[in-house]
Amino acid sequence: MRWGQVLPPAAVMAGGVGVWWAAVAWSGSVIFPTPARVAAGTLDLVRDGVLWQHIAASLLRVAAGFGLAVIVALPLGLFMGRVRGAYDTLNPVVQILRPISPIAWIPIAILWFGVGNASPIYLIFISSVFPMVVQTTAGVHTIERRYLRAAENFGVSRRKLYARVVIPAVLPQVLVGMRVGLGVAWLVVVAAEMIALQSGLGFMIMDARNAGSRYDLVIGGMIMIGLIGMVLDGGMRLIERIESVRWSHAH
Repeated sequence: MRWGQVLPPAAVMAGGVGVWWAAVAWSGSVIFPTPARVAAGTLDLVRDGVLWQHIAASLLRVAAGFGLAVIVALPLGLFMGRVRGAYDTLNPVVQILRPISPIAWIPIAILWFGVGNASPIYLIFISSVFPMVVQTTAGVHTIERRYLRAAENFGVSRRKLYARVVIPAVLPQVLVGMRVGLGVAWLVVVAAEMIALQSGLGFMIMDARNAGSRYDLVIGGMIMIGLIGMVLDGGMRLIERIESVRWSHAH
């Protein structure tokens, strides 16, 4: 069964590499690299340790911004989901801010925080906090009222109500929001590094393009971004499979 899951995507990727190689050979391009040149350039960065430094810089920024978003979004989403007045007051603000592209915040981030690490961390926060707030709030709204009424009839305290009913019920929806938010965060950090930083995968791609049009390193950086994004998404999917997380009162 595992081979059946691995072989089809591996065949598609191998076919894509073959088409890429044939297209470069057919066009005779001296600028666009072949897969072999991309692999060789990426291996040079690995040997020098430069690639690992850029990956670590990007991951640290994502961890900081996404962690702050989780700390803010989950309590806020629970609060908006349980308190009607909070939902009526805050939901319009969330719905106005949520569609704004994170890239549009870049000038504001540079104005407020300069060109250091604080700017991309803020951009990651602002881009990933809203999907988690919306998903957590929606998860609370889908809890069957009979479970809440049963807990209230037994005199369950508010703390136990959240710990034993509300939070277990919304965990699947929360993880969906976290998965979406993490994917957006990984996109945003790369874009921010292309503009305002001197490290990270986004900076590496722009630096390679400007330093003699090293498109082998540009393509190598793009492939690394895709692979790391796949690993991050896979980690979130593994968390979703935990038995205590899969259980839910919600539909």
